[in-house]
Amino acid sequence: MAVDKKINTIKPPVEELPRIDQYAGGTVEVDVDNGQPSEVEMLQDGGAIFGQPQMTAPEHDSNLAEFIDETELEKISSDLLSDYLNDKDTRKDWEQGYTEGLDLLGFKYEDRSQPFQGASGVTHPLLAESVTQFQAQAYKELLPAGGPVKCNIVGVENPQVEEQAKRVREFMNYQITDVMEEYDSDMDQMLFFLALAGSAFKKIYYDINLDRAVAKFIPVEDLVVPYHSTDLETAPRITHVLKQNKNDVRKSQVSGFYRDVTLDVVNKQDRIQETYDKIEGVTPNDSTNYDDQCTLLEMHCDLDIPGFEDVMDGIPTGVKLPYIVTLDEGSRKILSIRRNYRQEDPKKKKIQYFVHYRFLPGLGFYGFGLIHMLGGLSRTATAALRQLIDAGTLANLPAGFKARGLRIAD
Repeated sequence: MAVDKKINTIKPPVEELPRIDQYAGGTVEVDVDNGQPSEVEMLQDGGAIFGQPQMTAPEHDSNLAEFIDETELEKISSDLLSDYLNDKDTRKDWEQGYTEGLDLLGFKYEDRSQPFQGASGVTHPLLAESVTQFQAQAYKELLPAGGPVKCNIVGVENPQVEEQAKRVREFMNYQITDVMEEYDSDMDQMLFFLALAGSAFKKIYYDINLDRAVAKFIPVEDLVVPYHSTDLETAPRITHVLKQNKNDVRKSQVSGFYRDVTLDVVNKQDRIQETYDKIEGVTPNDSTNYDDQCTLLEMHCDLDIPGFEDVMDGIPTGVKLPYIVTLDEGSRKILSIRRNYRQEDPKKKKIQYFVHYRFLPGLGFYGFGLIHMLGGLSRTATAALRQLIDAGTLANLPAGFKARGLRIAD
C-alpha cells in the first residue's frame, strides 16, 4: 500500500479496489506508522484521508505541563520567576532588620577589640529570655497532655451528640499526637520563630507517600508574597521555597508527579540562612556537596493558560484560574502545573494550604515579633551592660606609666 505524504491520502493497488470499495463513504480506525490511532475516511475512488489523532482531555488532577507546548511553558516560567524575584526584592529591608535582630539573642559570645583588646562582648539576655518564656507558655497551652483538640457542641445536647463529640475529639487527638509525627516538634519550633519574627506559617496537606495528613512548619523567609498582599486568602501569588534533595526530586519524576527534565543546582545562601548557621555554629567547607541540593519554587498563583481557559457558553472569559506551578530555580524549567480548585466547584475557588500565625498584628502582611518590640531596648541594655563591665575592668586594671620624681602617697 503506497502512501502519498504530500496530500495525506492512501492509493491502494488495483487488485485491492473491490475490497476497499465496500467501505467507501465510511470511516474506520487504523494504526499509522507512529502507532497512534487515527481516523481514516475511505473515498469512492479507493483512496483514504487521514484525520488527526483525537487527543483525550487530561484529568482534573493531571500534570498539565505534559500537555502544554514547550514555548508556552518557557513564557510562563519566565513571567513567574520574574514576579518571584520582584516579590522577594520588596521585602529586603524586612530581611535586613530580622537578620540584625537575630544577633541580639546573644547565643554566641563576641570577641571585641574595641575600645580595647578584651573588651566585654556580652549580650543582654532580655530578648532571649522573652522568647523562651513565650515558647514555654504557649507550648503548654496549645499542646496539653490530654491533646490539643476540644469539641464544642452547638445546639441541643443529647447523649448521642455528646458521644459523637467525644469520638471526634479522641480521633483528632490520636491523629495529631500519634499519627502526625512531625506535629509536636514542628509546633515547638514554630513558636520560637513566631515570637522572634512575628510571623510563621504551616502548610497542611495530604502526603501521598506517607499516606496521611501533614502539618509542616514553614519559616517566614521561605514563604514569599507580593508587596500589596494583606492576607493569604486574597494574595494573588504565594511562593513556597523548597530546598529538596536531588534524589527525592528524581523519585517524584520517576513516579510521574514531576516532568522528567534536567535540573540545575543554585549554589547560594541567603543572609538569613548565613545568620542561622553563624548562631548555630555550623559553616560549609570545601568538601560540602552542593550538587545534591536543588531549590524548587512552588507557586500558588492565578493563570490564564491557553487551551485550559475559563469558558462560559463556549467562549473564554479571560478570568485567571488558580494553579500550583512548581519550577526549578536553577534551570528555570517547569516541573508541574496542577489545578488548585476542586472539580465539582462551579466557582473554582482556590484551595488554601497555608496557615499564617501572627505574634502581634502588624501594619501590613507580616506580624510584629519581639525583635521589633524589644529590639531597641535590647540594644540599649546591651550597650549599657558592656560599658559598665568595661569601666570596671579599666578601673581595676593594674597598668599605666610612672613618671620620674612623681610623689605617690600610697
